[in-house]
Amino acid sequence: MRIRDHRRDDEPEINMIPLIDVILVMIIFFVVTATFDARSVIRLELPRASGEQAAADQPLLLLVNAQGRYFVGDREVLRDDVESLKATIREVAGEDRERPVMLRADARTPWQSVITAYDALGQLGFRTIMNATASPDVDGAAP
Repeated sequence: MRIRDHRRDDEPEINMIPLIDVILVMIIFFVVTATFDARSVIRLELPRASGEQAAADQPLLLLVNAQGRYFVGDREVLRDDVESLKATIREVAGEDRERPVMLRADARTPWQSVITAYDALGQLGFRTIMNATASPDVDGAAP
């Protein structure tokens, strides 16, 4: 009696499910970690004040938008805690603690976000902090 070996008749196949899983995870990773340059569309409504603009040499710009997100120079802070903000300020400003800081916060920004920014700047040793405001005759849009 002849026993037939069925293993040779099996067609080899490539299982696509693990490949699709890996590709999906890579796509999600790249989308989440991609840096989107959307800073040009950030609109701020500055608080109003009737003071004169102070003259300063290239201040470090710290921007807080209406949602409480931080932007230091041209970089966005990914988390809203003090340590992340301090790390980003250190990267952008370097060791220069005498450099003035221009804090631009939207008028609708949560007060806690502004206090967190002041706290981070104070802990790093910045002492010259300017608040950006709009003139009363300006419509509130940031330039």
